[in-house]
Amino acid sequence: MRKSVVKVLTGHRRAGKSYILYQLIAQITKTEKEASIIYLNKEDVAFDSVRNYSDLNDYVLSKSKDDQMNYIFIDEIQEIADFRLAIRSLALDENNDIYITGSNSEIFSSDLANFLGGRYVEFQVHSLSYLEFLTFHSLPNDDTSLEKFIHFGGLPYLIHLPPEEPVVNEYLKSIYAAIVLKDVVRRKKIRNVAFLEQLIKFLASGTGSLFSSKSVSDFLKSQQTAIAPNQVNEYAMALSEAFIIHRVGRYDIDGKRLFERGEKYYFEDMGIRNVVAGYSPKDRAKRIENVAFNHLLFCGYEVKVGTIYANEVDFVCTKNGETLYVQVSVELSREETIEREFGNLLKIKDNYPKIVVSAEKSFENSYEGIEHVYIRDFLSSDGSYRINRD
Repeated sequence: MRKSVVKVLTGHRRAGKSYILYQLIAQITKTEKEASIIYLNKEDVAFDSVRNYSDLNDYVLSKSKDDQMNYIFIDEIQEIADFRLAIRSLALDENNDIYITGSNSEIFSSDLANFLGGRYVEFQVHSLSYLEFLTFHSLPNDDTSLEKFIHFGGLPYLIHLPPEEPVVNEYLKSIYAAIVLKDVVRRKKIRNVAFLEQLIKFLASGTGSLFSSKSVSDFLKSQQTAIAPNQVNEYAMALSEAFIIHRVGRYDIDGKRLFERGEKYYFEDMGIRNVVAGYSPKDRAKRIENVAFNHLLFCGYEVKVGTIYANEVDFVCTKNGETLYVQVSVELSREETIEREFGNLLKIKDNYPKIVVSAEKSFENSYEGIEHVYIRDFLSSDGSYRINRD
């Protein structure tokens, strides 16, 4: 804050970006009673006249004060055509402290860095973490609360709704429809909306499964829906750019390289995933894997799907030069499951920490030196695990 670097908050709609702007404004005005606050929200029709970069630049300059810091807050800036031109110009003035939000990652890709000459920093705003969910809803940290979190997800506005499935689902459906319509269909000018919705349902029902554009295309052809692999890839990228899903590539742990094909998809918010795919008991393993992935992102890890000698490791996580390997399983009651989940990690010969996360509360704490963590304990942690230096 109070630096000329542009602060960029990204995340899907209703994740809480606007409220964070309000909190920042409140913090500024608390210490600066006469602060110059310039606020613009493109979801508010009051600002409908600001449609392109020239309008934006003129609006901000008309509100600016020459003799003090101007705090500029622009919400949902992707709705303004060529906004980068205005932001680059406004950022030249060191008296401008700029904060912007956006619901589409495409607009904040490398070209923004080129426009601003590296003078910006991005903050991803995720749905609430498990512990944040407990705080918001004043819930105890127990298994009942965990199931509510996995079922309803972490959109902050749920605090204003009764925790009843019909009510919550109607709200989540409305948010999902808004994201798909505004940030995918309209932005990408998608004509085959029926296929897009079918693809989202396919990815939701197969959460955590390994896909390729060709395999998705082949499956849909078997369902009498002809779609080319490159179009599948384009639609999946559009969903990822709108923060509905996270696209996770495969990493060869032994060869230290990324595979060109094959990826997994996880939903940013579990509530939205569940209104798309349903909340079926048979999908519990998929939901557990998705919430574990989301927690790793929340903890600041860059996450990939791991492969070691044709065996799969769910997550290869890196942060600050360190690595964490995570395997996720809904149960550890059968010997073959135990051997598979722990055995895949035992094939990795480096000394970075390796853990198995499961919904099996009664399982022992470790297996052949690899730690087991109950899913609720994992979601209650900061994601840091000690490296074995022996």
